[in-house]
Amino acid sequence: MKKTGTRALGGLAELFACSNRVVAFTGAGISTGSGIPDFRGPGGVWSKRTPVYFDEFVQSEAARVEYWEYKLEGHVAFRDAQPNPAHRALVELERVGKLRALVTQNIDGLHQIAGTSANALIELHGSNATTVCMGCGQRRPSETALREFERTRKPPRCSDCAELLKPGVVMFGESLDMKLLGRAFREAADCDLMLALGSSLVVTPAADVPLRAKERGVPYVIVNRGDTPQDRLATLRIDDDVSSVLSAAVKAMGSCGN
Repeated sequence: MKKTGTRALGGLAELFACSNRVVAFTGAGISTGSGIPDFRGPGGVWSKRTPVYFDEFVQSEAARVEYWEYKLEGHVAFRDAQPNPAHRALVELERVGKLRALVTQNIDGLHQIAGTSANALIELHGSNATTVCMGCGQRRPSETALREFERTRKPPRCSDCAELLKPGVVMFGESLDMKLLGRAFREAADCDLMLALGSSLVVTPAADVPLRAKERGVPYVIVNRGDTPQDRLATLRIDDDVSSVLSAAVKAMGSCGN
């Protein structure tokens, strides 16, 4: 059952207090409070444009131009965005020894900026902060490639081997890094509380990560505006703003049983 209000916050705060190996799974909804639009919600990115698939990017110059145009359009929003209370609440959970791992679908880098440690953070879909050469594999900050594209309107190429660059994110139709995914599943298999925060939970295999914890019978909390296909599996389902819910619950966290 979906819940909102004080009782829901109290339930989440109690779960925090009684857990020591929390794994959080975050999606685009955790960053909307930072001015970054989500993808599948009303008015989201994919309601306004069609994504460019990886094979199209590889095969078509026009598709590459379209994709870099999209990245350039979104660059200012990503560049200027700052962490919101939800990101900072997760940092606090890690600081007090509760958060074991933070598995994110997001590419905005806000968890890292907020202070989540590199040891805890698993960026399943990569990061907008870098580009990767499709030839030699060299990674560099994305700013240079974006400036080059803005100047020439031609897809940027590697300065070392002249092969195509792509943003350091997992595109539609591109495989996830199996090492990162495997680590995410292992963390979920060992947690004592699973959180799904701001995710529509429809993009697989990433959205299968919380299910690994649920299979073991550990508490599973979903905080998201709008339905998800995993709602019926949740121990606690909160249909509300992720930022306000998470920050309030962490602040209310006391000792287990109190």
